Amino acid sequence: MSAQTGQAAPEGDASYTIDGQRVRAPTIEPGLYVVATPIGNLRDITLRALATLAAADLIACEDTRVTRVLTRHYGIDTELMAYHEHNADRQRPKLLAALAAGKVIALVSDAGTPLVSDPGFRLVGDMVAAGHRVVPIPGASALLTALVAAALPTDTFLFAGFLPNRTVGRKKRLAALGDIPATLIFYESPHRTLDSLIDMAETLGADRPAVVARELTKTFETVRRGTLGSLAEAYGGEAPPKGEIVILIGPPTVTEPGADEIDTLLARLLENHPLKEAAALAATATGMAKRDLYQRALELKAEAAGDADDDDPGTDRDDDGEA
Repeated sequence: MSAQTGQAAPEGDASYTIDGQRVRAPTIEPGLYVVATPIGNLRDITLRALATLAAADLIACEDTRVTRVLTRHYGIDTELMAYHEHNADRQRPKLLAALAAGKVIALVSDAGTPLVSDPGFRLVGDMVAAGHRVVPIPGASALLTALVAAALPTDTFLFAGFLPNRTVGRKKRLAALGDIPATLIFYESPHRTLDSLIDMAETLGADRPAVVARELTKTFETVRRGTLGSLAEAYGGEAPPKGEIVILIGPPTVTEPGADEIDTLLARLLENHPLKEAAALAATATGMAKRDLYQRALELKAEAAGDADDDDPGTDRDDDGEA
């Protein structure tokens, strides 16, 4: 029954309802359709997603109660099947059999894009291995929604999912990620948000820019910006937050090494590597231009040989004569 019209769709009618208008869904080819659903606001769903859910023979979802709120809202009567990490081994063969019989299966998560921090990737892998068609139906994503509102660099980012529950494991994971030159994105539960912020500030530095995004697209959406230290202090003085949490951390500040540090690095590399290779390794380590480092390495090599005044440094070039 449609929550918007109060009338059930005719039996066998693949359709959905938008603002009181009944829309027939076109027939689609058999396969597994990975469908993104809203992360909070029910209107954040695409027309293609609605048509797919309505045309499917079966919707595999984490929690049928959660997905039923969405399908009832849009008057979709497709059968629902629970598929989650606790029953995946039992349900996966049934889904494979349905696809083998030419059925259309839609896979959804409770919110957002499936396969992101949920067991759906195993199902997709099995479907691909079995030769079945897998079709992505893009849409809402909490990590991307948080990223575009964070005012942190977006050219390079890394989604790291959920951190370990305990402090030791959490700090170890953070230390492994800390030097990556990218904005880091994590999902977190409300009751662990403060502990995670404290561990982040201690491991990555209290002055590192960060954002805590909460209840995205919902009535009480909050995007709080600051440093890891200031955010940890703020949440330490409040009751635990409610709702879904996304924590974003800006990339580390890269400080260009000084002239003495560069010379020390090049001298050490020249002890064990040819000139060209030493310059390339130094460029990777510092982010500086390889050509500039090659020229400086030439000068250091000449100085070490007591030949700093030689006007023809070409005698020290590699066989290919290229920096």
